[in-house]
Amino acid sequence: MTLLSRTFSILPFGISKFRYASLLPAAAFLLAAHTLTGQASPKKSAAPVADKSASAIAPDHASSYYHYGLAHLYEEMAVNAGRPDYATQAVEEYKLALDADPDSLTLQDGLADLYFKIGRIREAVTAAQEQIKKNPDDLEAHSLLGRVYLRSLGDMQGAQSNQMLQLAITEYEKLAQLKPDDVETRLLLGQLYGLNHDSAKAEAEFKAAQKIDSNSEEVVLNMARLYSEQGDAQRAADTILGVPVGDRTARMEFALGASYDQLKKPKDAAASYQRALDLEPDNLDTERGLASALLADGQLDQALKVLNQIVAAEPQDAQSQIHISEIQRRQGHYDDALTTLKKAKPLAQDSLELSYNEALIYDSLGRYDDATAVLTKILADASHSDGRYADGEKANRAIFLDRLGIIYGEEGKTSEAVSAYKQITDMGGEYALRGYQGQVSAYRDAHQWKEATAVAAEAATALPKERGVQLMYAGQLTDTGKVAEGLALAKSQLNGSPEDRDVHVALAQMYIRLKRWKDASAEIDKSEATATKPDEKLYVDILRGTLYDRQKLYDEAEAEFRKALLIDPQNSLVLNYLGYMLADRGVQLPEALTMIRKAVELDPQNYAYLDSLGWVYFKSGQYALAEENLRKANERGNSDPTVHDHLGEVYEKTGKLKLAVSQWERSMTEYAHSLPADADPSDVAKVQHKLENARVKLAKVSALPGKEMKQP
Repeated sequence: MTLLSRTFSILPFGISKFRYASLLPAAAFLLAAHTLTGQASPKKSAAPVADKSASAIAPDHASSYYHYGLAHLYEEMAVNAGRPDYATQAVEEYKLALDADPDSLTLQDGLADLYFKIGRIREAVTAAQEQIKKNPDDLEAHSLLGRVYLRSLGDMQGAQSNQMLQLAITEYEKLAQLKPDDVETRLLLGQLYGLNHDSAKAEAEFKAAQKIDSNSEEVVLNMARLYSEQGDAQRAADTILGVPVGDRTARMEFALGASYDQLKKPKDAAASYQRALDLEPDNLDTERGLASALLADGQLDQALKVLNQIVAAEPQDAQSQIHISEIQRRQGHYDDALTTLKKAKPLAQDSLELSYNEALIYDSLGRYDDATAVLTKILADASHSDGRYADGEKANRAIFLDRLGIIYGEEGKTSEAVSAYKQITDMGGEYALRGYQGQVSAYRDAHQWKEATAVAAEAATALPKERGVQLMYAGQLTDTGKVAEGLALAKSQLNGSPEDRDVHVALAQMYIRLKRWKDASAEIDKSEATATKPDEKLYVDILRGTLYDRQKLYDEAEAEFRKALLIDPQNSLVLNYLGYMLADRGVQLPEALTMIRKAVELDPQNYAYLDSLGWVYFKSGQYALAEENLRKANERGNSDPTVHDHLGEVYEKTGKLKLAVSQWERSMTEYAHSLPADADPSDVAKVQHKLENARVKLAKVSALPGKEMKQP
């Protein structure tokens, strides 16, 4: 007896030989099936002969089982071996099985599914639709159509894609009726509703899935993704936070970190990414998220450590190397930053971010020509002759032009700076306001008040409905002596809407500069009454701190700035303001130094922050560091009388009296060209006094025989 005949001789009683044979290895079953029918080899057209009159009365189950078994075998071989001839044989066997048992749902669904597997989509759809006509609740047929339409979604565009989406939604709605407790169906239907921009229905399906399995990772992630796409990052975070920490997966923690990124909560984001890494170590995507969050939180050393680990694991990661360079630049290691970028360049030759960081490094080094050359090349390479740009291109172009304008301003090239900002204005839309603001700022920095006012007036005429432009013009009028006109224009922007907060902020700033303290306080109170978002409350604290500082109520000012830092510990403006205020009074110098250093790390090119850093070093008796930073500040903001005053103090302290006199003279010149609000009479008098004393000292020393002044 052969092995096969022995196998079939011991089949359990009552079990169909052909059903049982399907449990055998494929090749053995194929041979066994044909051995039992007395055939030496399979023939796709062969079928047990059946009496036609009998088949019309009852299906031939034996013949059906036979061909179904062969169809199943050929299908398996076609899928595993990729043989189209096997696929064709499988189809033929299914058809023969259906000839023997035409009403078999299993065979009809099987043939439709086979068509789908071998890529004969049109026939699959036709077969499934025929099934549904016969049986509207055929689960397998609806599942097949749903899969077909899902797969086709990515292959079509425009109206065809939308049509396919609607077909897919229809099928999965039916499947949700047939399988109401199936989580996967609910999730897919929710995702399809999301694609169809029907957030309410999408949310309903996700919530239905959540009721079925509240601990499902996919349910939580889909809910969070939906809220994130709706712009509600806090609700997305809350969805994940609803899962106990111990039950969260690495993917949940990663998604939570992304939500915190959107909410601009880098410390919380870093904690979430770290928990994700604890659950799934060595995940490079999670490490990148952690590094980015640490960088945003100002934890530069920790971010650098993570980035170095990423690059060690994946040396071709240009983006991480760019971030390493950014940290090196912010920490003042400019040569190292350039070296790192050179390593990254071959990996990302077309990276705009790389080129932009290169320009920032050159700017930090004072290599302005190199910085402007990089930026102008970026702009030239990406320019369009017709002046039309996509939204993303406009956003990038505005960033590059703005930095170019800043660098030209640092060089004292006001006309070139204004030209750069005009190009932003020419992009229209929201960029027009930014461009006009840049032009006004460039003229103001150069103390060209007439030109600044002219541009502000042009902007107000060009954009009559743009509240920000009208407030900018109102501020310019107030600063240049047209107080009543400026205040009236600002107040005319009030319309009883929540946006009035911006008008109250602008009015408060105007009153502070006019030293009308009560009016300023009243406007701050009105602004606070409508402040609901953290950044709005932050600015209220800054305004009130500024108001107290200008009145020399330093303790009250400090309290307000510390409140602001509780809202945003990484706000460079607040860090610099409070740090400078403490340093100028000579109190809490170590803390002041820490704050100002952080501000400089966040914005290394800001001359005001560099001035603050030099000043805190001076107050601490570290004169070499004071001179280094004040000279950098002087290079970038040489129209600021305070910077010249501070540098004069350092020169006088270190015995460089001629240089001190030169700086104080320049300070007096800049005060003479400053606006009244920026030239406090007491500050001017102090500089004048220091200048006169220094001149006297210089004259006395020069009169001494053989006495030479210490040279720089």
